[in-house]
Amino acid sequence: MPAAPADSPLVPIARRLARAVDRLDFAPPVTHVYDPLVHARGPAEAYLERWGRVPKGGRREILLLGMNPGPWGMAQTGVPFGEVAAVRDFLDLEGPVRRPRREHPKRPIEGFECSRSEVSGRRLWGWVAERFGTPEAFFQRFFVWNYCPLVFMEEGGRNRTPDKLPAAERDPLFRHCDRALLGVIAAMRPAWLIGVGGFAERRLKQVIGDRTPADLGMDERPRIATILHPSPASPMANRGWSPQVERQLADLGIVIP
Repeated sequence: MPAAPADSPLVPIARRLARAVDRLDFAPPVTHVYDPLVHARGPAEAYLERWGRVPKGGRREILLLGMNPGPWGMAQTGVPFGEVAAVRDFLDLEGPVRRPRREHPKRPIEGFECSRSEVSGRRLWGWVAERFGTPEAFFQRFFVWNYCPLVFMEEGGRNRTPDKLPAAERDPLFRHCDRALLGVIAAMRPAWLIGVGGFAERRLKQVIGDRTPADLGMDERPRIATILHPSPASPMANRGWSPQVERQLADLGIVIP
């Protein structure tokens, strides 16, 4: 699958973000950095092009914001929370994925041939498939974007999340990610900005700040909230993620038919 043409407003946002963050340097304990917007550009842009379009004058009701790619999810497929089977079989996306220039031996990039399953992505997209039935029904109301496109790994293969970077590395990274997020918000014009986990909610609050609706290209300020992250590292998520998220959304007044 070739890279999608830049017809969706989200494709140029992703391309600018990738160019900007790929110019940044990161020091030990980070030894390897992956950018799936580059090595998985085909399926990444196909996701934005196919499921990220908003009709002129329209809006997407709810933007779900993740943190950054997981090694067996978006790192392999280019899609947020992109567990391989969910992306291929439910979202109906697939395509060639290149290996990064510097590949960590414990975190190989195998693309859609990857046999590992990312639990977070399996839970999120599994819930979508169960409750909405089709991608079309879900994307009529929702869109999923990851705040940071980069995967950070230490020498032993351990993930290092963006919030754990030193300020000298974190601040310029966050400036680029903030700018891209604002572009997505302006394109989607969502009523709700929902962080998948506390980090994403904090970034949403920081990015929105005291900006006016006009600053955001919207008629009114979006509301900000959070839902439980589906990570298996979360004891709460391991006690039934889907029903807890349903209750959280219901408490916000977001009804899932």
